[in-house]
Amino acid sequence: MFWQYGQGVAVAKRRANHEGSIYQRKSDGRWIGAVRMGYGANGRPLRKYVSASTRYKVVAKLKVLQRQFDDGLLPRDGLITLSTLFERWAEDVMRHQVEVSTLRNYMSIARIHILPTLGHKRLTALNVNDVDHLLSLKSDSGLASSTVRRIRIVLAQCLDQAIRWGLLFRNVATLSRPPKALRTEGRTLTPDQARQFLDALKGHRHEALFALLLSTGLRRGEALGLMWSDFDREAGVIRVARQLKREGRALVTTDTKTFRSRRAVNLPHMMMVTLLEHEKIQVCEREGRGERWIDTGFIFTTSKGTPIDPRNFYREFRSICNEAGLGHWHPHELRHSAASLMLAQGVKLHVVSQVLGHSSIRMTSDVYGHLLEPDRQEAALAMGSLLWDAGGEVPD
Repeated sequence: MFWQYGQGVAVAKRRANHEGSIYQRKSDGRWIGAVRMGYGANGRPLRKYVSASTRYKVVAKLKVLQRQFDDGLLPRDGLITLSTLFERWAEDVMRHQVEVSTLRNYMSIARIHILPTLGHKRLTALNVNDVDHLLSLKSDSGLASSTVRRIRIVLAQCLDQAIRWGLLFRNVATLSRPPKALRTEGRTLTPDQARQFLDALKGHRHEALFALLLSTGLRRGEALGLMWSDFDREAGVIRVARQLKREGRALVTTDTKTFRSRRAVNLPHMMMVTLLEHEKIQVCEREGRGERWIDTGFIFTTSKGTPIDPRNFYREFRSICNEAGLGHWHPHELRHSAASLMLAQGVKLHVVSQVLGHSSIRMTSDVYGHLLEPDRQEAALAMGSLLWDAGGEVPD
């Protein structure tokens, strides 16, 4: 910054972007400094102004603002809106922390549910009542309580980042009251329906794929992401190490949903037989296509050797259910059925949690705890036998 003095008036030469500008106001002689701090939700430059009695003090204030900007901070003042915060959060933080599909989901929730109502609000003016009103509007619109809770979670995570950046001192989203979580019991195949489903799979090209989901409870992406190197034939174990997903127009493999999702799953004997038979069929297909076979290493592939598109997987599953006379089912209900059938057979809750790859046993209990009534009855009988005469009668 260069200064020229003539006839007692300081004149500022042009500065580069983000260096700010300084001038002396004629009306009262105070020094004014301005620096550009990015762009607002409307695409217009955001400028932060400071004033002081001397040029030296203005320069010092501008240096503080510039340092905040260079450190990735937004100016802590009334100009920053929730829309601006979401943009910065997505670009500078979440883009490097979560998968592309997760980021898209977060921003879709923000764009559809949060920003139309609260996007114009300045951070410093956002309060708990604003959040409660938003959640109330979404509940009244007919959204499921789980969706409304998700909206609150995304907003809270974004505001947590604002606190880390020094823009806020409290998170009004976490102070709001989440809607009551209503547990809905998902459908599950009965043992007879499960066997009916397996009978309908006989001879189907992807018999092993669908049987594996029903017998182990693997997630769809986990099963489609399995490679032959994950299959331990001697131990009868499948190791879940990745998942196959569609991102845009491409099929990609990514890490499993959580750390505990990386796991080893023991296979039932007949599942082992089915999987080994599937391997023989794939070898024949590979030999039949010769050089046209695309060797990807996946256990479950198309007839060319390429990975299976999750959308095609869903269409095949729906067709098989209709052929079996089961009606309309969703692939995730195979996972729910596997867990329910394991618990019905007396498999302990913590073991089912490990097989499913849940992040905690509490999650398994929240979803499937209602199926444990026989175990609770067994506990009551055991304590009655220990503390009272087992042959005693209950008094009238």
